[in-house]
Amino acid sequence: MTAEAAATVPLLPATGAWQEGDAPGRRRWAVLEKPLPLEAGGALPGVRLAYETWGRLAPDASNAVLVLHALTGDSHVSGPVEPGHPTPGWWDGLIGPGSAVDTDRWFVVAPNVLGGCQGSTGPSSRRADGRRWGGSFPFLTQRDQVSAEACLADLLGIDRWAAVIGGSMGGMRALEWAVSRPDRTESLLLLACPPSASAEQIAWADIQLRAIRSDPHWRNGDYHDAGDGHGPHSGLGLARRLAHVTYRSEPELDARFGRAAQGDEQPWRGGRYQVESYLDHHAAKLVRRFDAGSYVTLTESMNSHDIGRGRGGTAAALSRVRARTLVAGVDSDRLYPPHQQAELAAGIPHADRLRTIESPYGHDGFLIETGQVGALVRELLDG
Repeated sequence: MTAEAAATVPLLPATGAWQEGDAPGRRRWAVLEKPLPLEAGGALPGVRLAYETWGRLAPDASNAVLVLHALTGDSHVSGPVEPGHPTPGWWDGLIGPGSAVDTDRWFVVAPNVLGGCQGSTGPSSRRADGRRWGGSFPFLTQRDQVSAEACLADLLGIDRWAAVIGGSMGGMRALEWAVSRPDRTESLLLLACPPSASAEQIAWADIQLRAIRSDPHWRNGDYHDAGDGHGPHSGLGLARRLAHVTYRSEPELDARFGRAAQGDEQPWRGGRYQVESYLDHHAAKLVRRFDAGSYVTLTESMNSHDIGRGRGGTAAALSRVRARTLVAGVDSDRLYPPHQQAELAAGIPHADRLRTIESPYGHDGFLIETGQVGALVRELLDG
């Protein structure tokens, strides 16, 4: 079967299958035939990955680009609000005809990460016996998630990615692709991500995890089938508030909100400051669309990120990368500061100087500054 045919038929032999039509939106599903071995031990059965594609796969599969999302992202990188997708694509300005990733030229694949809650197998998924995984869902690492994505690539008939692109958690997985599968990664764009999770990053994550687990509706992760419709929404909202502060910069928050009150509210009499209202808004948005169990699973997988684990350390691991590489950091990023990207740029053999995205928006700059990111994408793909 040619790679072009594999991109159009609904069923693939031997190694797995595609499924369509069992949820709204343009998503498709890859179902793995065999249980996925996990780095922490054991194997995860019944794995399926949701994904979306744009463009057309070349007959020799040489034009495939893998785009990997951050913690609360999903496969809907580009496109409008539609059934199954309550928000527009999170990098909508970068992918499409004539865009930085020109889909008249490139075939773009964006999977929902293993452990997520937007169609891929995660804690809210049902096991073979019909029960939800819940708190029994196994511990995942970034390496497990990339192994699942490699199975997806096999199902699509893609032996080698022309480019792998990712930021934040997606950048961790992009780096893992290039280190663990150097022959399958031709070029690489790493945005606002580290070689390993630092103590401070793990500390911020720990507070978020404790906020969720201390919610009385957490029920040790087994809340999906509780029957009362109550999940750990307060804990997830609190985790999101904390995370969002780390995603932005202090100067930006001060310039936008200062000490102003929210509307007619009086902070001295139980009302809110504008910045508190802002955090409430983002917490409510996430609670409506994201599963707390997936937030815990993916946060723990980010804490496990260490590209040098079992590979002789960071320098030895980075020396494995054969891909032509661009590394960029956001100058105002206080969550994944630029010195971490500088270590990547210095250690990857075919990376040049560290690129800097200038932005007042902190870590979120890699999502917001689409003009600057688009220029890096064009440079990578045109190279």
